[in-house]
Amino acid sequence: MRKIGIAALSIVLTTSITMDAEIKKGVDRNNLDLSTAPQDDFYQYACGGWMKANPLKPEFARFGTFDELRDNNRTQLRDLITGLDSKNAEPGSIARKIGDLYAMGLDSIKLNIDGAQPIMGDVVAINQTPKSGLIDLMAKMIGINAFFATGVEADMMNSDANAMYWSQGGIGLGDRDYYLEDSDDARKIREAYRIYLKTLASLVGYSQQAQDRLADNVMEIETRLAQAAMTREELRNPAATYNPMSLDQLASDFPNVNLKRYFALQGITDIDTVIIGQPKSLAMVDKIMAESSEQALHDYFTAGYISTAADYLSDDFVNAKFELSKVISGVEQPMPRWKRALAVPNALLGEAVGELYVQKYFPQSAKDKMLELVGNLRTALLSHIENLTWMSDTTKARAKEKLETFTVKIGFPDKWRDYSKLTIDPRRSYWDNIKGALKHEIDYNLADWGQPVDRSRWYMSPQTVNAYYNPTTNEICFPAGILQAPYFDPDADPAANYGAIGVVIGHEMTHGFDDQGSQFDKDGNFANWWTDSDKEAFTKLTDRLADQFDKIIVLGDTHANGRFTLGENIADQGGLRVAYTAYHNSLKGSEGETIDGFTPDQRFYLAYANVWAGNIRDEEILLRTKTDPHSLGKWRVNGSLRNIEPFFKAFGIKDGDKMYLAPADRVVIW
Repeated sequence: MRKIGIAALSIVLTTSITMDAEIKKGVDRNNLDLSTAPQDDFYQYACGGWMKANPLKPEFARFGTFDELRDNNRTQLRDLITGLDSKNAEPGSIARKIGDLYAMGLDSIKLNIDGAQPIMGDVVAINQTPKSGLIDLMAKMIGINAFFATGVEADMMNSDANAMYWSQGGIGLGDRDYYLEDSDDARKIREAYRIYLKTLASLVGYSQQAQDRLADNVMEIETRLAQAAMTREELRNPAATYNPMSLDQLASDFPNVNLKRYFALQGITDIDTVIIGQPKSLAMVDKIMAESSEQALHDYFTAGYISTAADYLSDDFVNAKFELSKVISGVEQPMPRWKRALAVPNALLGEAVGELYVQKYFPQSAKDKMLELVGNLRTALLSHIENLTWMSDTTKARAKEKLETFTVKIGFPDKWRDYSKLTIDPRRSYWDNIKGALKHEIDYNLADWGQPVDRSRWYMSPQTVNAYYNPTTNEICFPAGILQAPYFDPDADPAANYGAIGVVIGHEMTHGFDDQGSQFDKDGNFANWWTDSDKEAFTKLTDRLADQFDKIIVLGDTHANGRFTLGENIADQGGLRVAYTAYHNSLKGSEGETIDGFTPDQRFYLAYANVWAGNIRDEEILLRTKTDPHSLGKWRVNGSLRNIEPFFKAFGIKDGDKMYLAPADRVVIW
């Protein structure tokens, strides 16, 4: 189900400020590569030592400070869950549900004995369903990954009310370009996908001929879906993805996709309008349903279902999926079983795990410090808005009003989810329990139908190592998972704190004013609050920034995608500028002290660079360039900093240096 406009910052370096303890000083020189000049490649200079000391393990396609904190977080969660004594907990209790679900994921003996048995009943049911009944499977059978997704979310045009959304989907490789590009990389991935599809079919007893037929049918249908799908760049345009249509109109225009019946089978009978995200995709689904044979549709539904279940079945299924991921991302071996098993309750019982997590790992003092820092960053961004030379006073007043009405969520929600209706039964198969938990999530979403938007709801669990801005609620959120050691350090150097957590906070705030967030008003409605001339000036600046990142070569002859990453690049630059201002405000006129040869400004920028220290495989570079709206770590550092004059002064960067960018070519937005 799609989350509209949530711009999640994949970041973890978070710290805070206190004067109550001895302040840790200086820069960790072990992180540096002193053989590289900061004027030539600041990322390598700032992070090269860390990268050398942290080579990629076989289980990772990328490993950086972000992944390091996630790994530490997994260890914390494992210790928490294994310490629950769930076997002796009362049946039906949260501790029992979490413990049982984790234990089932660890039980490789039972999973391998069960083999394909847990899915065979549904596979048979799919292949016995007539073409006219496939819409029923999409509505009712958990695990069907066919054609589209639906869900209840805030109406972009009326953010206090919930609406029903329809969005494109149903392609197993996830990205349309893998089906359409005529490149060696895309052809290699398509061939690996065909092998994967045939392997899945073989594991449920298909003959060689049937395996080939299934792969052919799936590739044909999914290629047609890819041809009709919006590109990732097009999906970033909120207006293009907001197309309300009545059920009567949908029935008339797309008679082979009976959405009225689909929603009725989900218990939604009082619906008259659906917001269609991608009308061309829906038209293609209608055409495929009309033109494809029953056998082809059976193969397509079967493959999608088995692929969804594969992670929760025997090693044969898990290994088949891993072989595909090896080709796509370059990873060399699967995550350890305990990490894969842990991810399940962490996701499907997320807030239940989170409630336990914050009790052990997140003190109220941490929340209080974060609130103080957010206030400092808000003041700094307010001053930036007031001093903009390209924006009129009229639009400035509205921008300041939006900033002042930001909702700030830190650590954990004020009220916790109720999981009492979820049943976890170890006597049933692991996959059956997963289906029950997925059904619980679907019901949780559908329960919002007809209800006002709950603005207190969180879109990440407290233990998540991440942060986000959501335009329809005009909120910034920092879960407890990112506020922990080694990065949440109350005794750290203030310059490092502002260069790390300060930039994180500023990044999320700036998302409210990036090329997407700027299209939503203070109440979270998709509405224009700009004068025409200001919007034109803003667009000229953002176009220049997109062009700047388009020129970056990430690997071989592959360029970065400046348009796709535009929102995150705006937020990175905004976060850097605003956090720098907030830091200097905190000095109250002092220049700060030079420590171990590094000035305060140098320590600020080094801390920011260390946020993105990491090693990455070539395959993962290509994958993320195609699918991740964030620039690669190296370019979040070097690409963003080349626009910032105080950075040039801090490290003596001048004309002729590789990091230098002429003033006329720099782009400053917020």
